[in-house]
Parts: sequence; structure tokens; C-alpha cells
Amino acid sequence: MKWFGWFSSGTENGFDKKEAGIRLGVILVAVLLFVAAYGYVHGHLQVKKDKGVQKSTYEKAVVVELASEKVTKDSQYEGVLKGSQNIAIKLLTGEHKGEIHHITNYLTALYQIDCQKGTKIVVRLDERENGLINVGVYNYDREGILLGAIGVFVLLLGVIGGKKGFMSLLSLAYTLLMLFFVLIPALYYGAPLLPATIGVIILTSIISFALIDGINQKTISGFLGTSAGVLFAGLFAYIMGKMTHISGFQTNEAESLMLECYDYGLQITNIFTAGILVSALGAVMDVAMSIASAIKELATLNPELKAVDLFRSGMNIGRDAMGTMSNTLILAFAGSSLSLLIMIYSYQIPLTQLLSTDLVAREVIQGISGSIGIIMTVPLVALSASIIMRKKTH
Repeated sequence: MKWFGWFSSGTENGFDKKEAGIRLGVILVAVLLFVAAYGYVHGHLQVKKDKGVQKSTYEKAVVVELASEKVTKDSQYEGVLKGSQNIAIKLLTGEHKGEIHHITNYLTALYQIDCQKGTKIVVRLDERENGLINVGVYNYDREGILLGAIGVFVLLLGVIGGKKGFMSLLSLAYTLLMLFFVLIPALYYGAPLLPATIGVIILTSIISFALIDGINQKTISGFLGTSAGVLFAGLFAYIMGKMTHISGFQTNEAESLMLECYDYGLQITNIFTAGILVSALGAVMDVAMSIASAIKELATLNPELKAVDLFRSGMNIGRDAMGTMSNTLILAFAGSSLSLLIMIYSYQIPLTQLLSTDLVAREVIQGISGSIGIIMTVPLVALSASIIMRKKTH
């Protein structure tokens, strides 16, 4: 069978037949677990309620005519466009596909959708009681460009990463499916927030390690360290949240969540901690796998090394990874909040006041919690890997 041969040809960059069989088994189990989880969430937790609100629809369209425009460049704000455009658009999707609508597009400093003839956009359709529809410009149609970027990523990972790169893609796809089609709907429909998040994290960690490197001493060690590290990060965030009175109600989206989701059972209080658990997973998995892989290599090259020697080597390797990955997490959080940091600087807020604000407290807790998860992962992976691999490696 060609597809099985693709999995099993070679052992250096690919997998032997035994490993290929394991991976195919893991894929089958992963699919069954996803189907079961999806069915439970959408079949038992989902509650259908009519809020009595007419839902808007979003469709693709193209600008077929720029009838007129009154647009100027604002020199005060980096030349952004301000004004209005009278345009004709043709709907490309939906039940009104093919219809031509003449609408006005308004441009402001924060809303910059410059519509020229041929511009592909997404429009919002709101149906009125008399059967007519209101059409408004929502945004540029970026789907094709983003799918192209994803295609480039997939191609590069497949070409450079080879068969392991392909398995990494499967792992990533499975993680995203579990996140967007299981965890988020489960939380939305009132599942216990922290247990559900931890459960999905553990499940995706197991499947990811097994897909990428099979089921062996290395992946077992990596999984144990990852689970412990993420739980430490979550525990620290939970304790700090309690001590600083930071919860999901202090997030920017809290008000919207209360209005839109609270009737469905969403537990907002611990959503801050759950977010940290999810955000820390990737970095912790990276560190855990790096250390477990290094210890595995040491144990293979020198089977006479004792567990204590492997542990020391793992700690030395982990200390290097600890510093760089902690920087990665802190800088990632800082980069995502760059606008906030600039705004804070412009206000010249005193340090005492700054550290007491909800926004800064959340970012500090989030960055430190993820870093603590990495720090705790290092000795835990080194310890588990040294014990598991103490036996003679063949």
C-alpha cells in the first residue's frame, strides 16, 4: 500500500513499519476521541436558545463601480484616509448572490477600507422587517491571501521537515480542531472551565507527542513534564489571580461575554486561568521535548550512564532552554500588548499605580505564569527522563 510505504520507508527521516503502525493507530484513536468529544459537546451540552435577535450574515463581494468619493488624507494621523465613497458592489456568495447594491462606504482613522473598482471585500447583510436588506462594508476579503500564507507554511514544513514535518502538521491540525470545535464550544455551553481545559490539554499533548515521535521513553517523559509544567503555570496563575483579585471579569471581553454568553452557562471567573493554561502549552511542550530528546541521545550513546548523570545533563541543557524560552514568552506577551505599553508610557503613570491596574496585572501574571511553567518543566522532565531511561537503551 503506497500510503503505508510513505510512512514506513526509511528510518532516519521517516519511520519503520512498527512505528508507522503505531502512528496509524494513534491517528485512529485521535479521530475516535475527537468524534466522541465533539458528539458529547454538541449533542449533550449544547443548549439551543432563541435570543430573539436577527443574526447578521457576512458575504463576499466585489466593488464593480466607484461612483464618487469625497476622501482626504489626514496629515495629523500619518496620511490616513477620511471621508466617504459611493460604490456599487456585487455579492459573490449567499442567497443574494449576483445582486448589485449601491452603498456608501465611510472611512475614518480607525476604519480604513479603501474601496476601488475590483476590490474584494466582505459585507454585512442585515434583513429588515419589510424584507429589504441593509448592506454595509465590513472588511477586506483576506481569505485568499491568508490561505496562501498557510499553504506556504504547510509546504515549507513538509519539504524541510519531511515525514516528521507532516506528522507535526497532523498534530497541529488536531490541536486546533480540539480547541475550536471541542474546548471553546464546551466552555460556551457551561462545561466546568478548568477541568475541561486541563482535559483537552492533556489529550492533545498525548496525541501530539505520539504523532510526532511515536510512543517511547522520550515522548512519555516529555508528556509527563509538559503536563506538570502546564499545571504549575495554571496553579500559579490561579493563586495569583485570587491574591490580586484578577479574574475573567477583568478582561477586555468580559462585558461582551456576559451579554452574549452568560445565559448559556459560560463560567467567566476562571477563564483568565484557562487562557494561561492554553497559551503556556506550546512553549512548555517545546522545552519538554528538547530535554527528553537530549537525554535520550545521551542514554543511547552511553548506556552505562546512571540516572543521576542523565539528570544533571538534562538540567544543564534545560537551564539554557529555560532562559531563552522564558524570554520568548515574556517578549511575546509584551509584543502582543505593545499598543498598551505605548499608551501607558504616554500617560507617564507612576509605578505604584501602574502595577495596580487590571491590564498590567493580567499581563504580568500571564508572562510570569508561563515562565514558571517552563522553569518547573525542566527539572520534572530531566527527572522523569533520567528515571525512565536508566534502563539500558538498545
